[in-house]
Amino acid sequence: MSSTGRPAEVRLSIPADSAYIAVPRSVVGNLAARNDFTVDAIDDLRIAIDEACALLLPQATDGVLDCVFEIDPPQLTVRTSALVPSGWMPDTDSFGWTVLTALVESVAAETDDGRLTITVTASAHASEKA
Repeated sequence: MSSTGRPAEVRLSIPADSAYIAVPRSVVGNLAARNDFTVDAIDDLRIAIDEACALLLPQATDGVLDCVFEIDPPQLTVRTSALVPSGWMPDTDSFGWTVLTALVESVAAETDDGRLTITVTASAHASEKA
């Protein structure tokens, strides 16, 4: 939560290159740790963000991957997005998608004007029960 009482937001743009995936993974780990996620839940979030980015990387037509991290304790939501070819959606029957959905509370994919966004949501409270 920000000092204004609204959810805090961190924005990040990286090249759509696997060499930069460590950056959003590090950011989500740091934000989760600061918001009382368990060590296991932090690891799960890092892997989930890796998977979301890996799904988008090969499809990013402008070579940029955007990540928005929204912190609204106890919830952390990450929106990873890129411009993708018209009509492209991730295969929700793939191994990567299955891994992604197993690691966090919710995952959704949606398109808007050629931009595909994968939204991942996790809660520190849910991680305490795991």
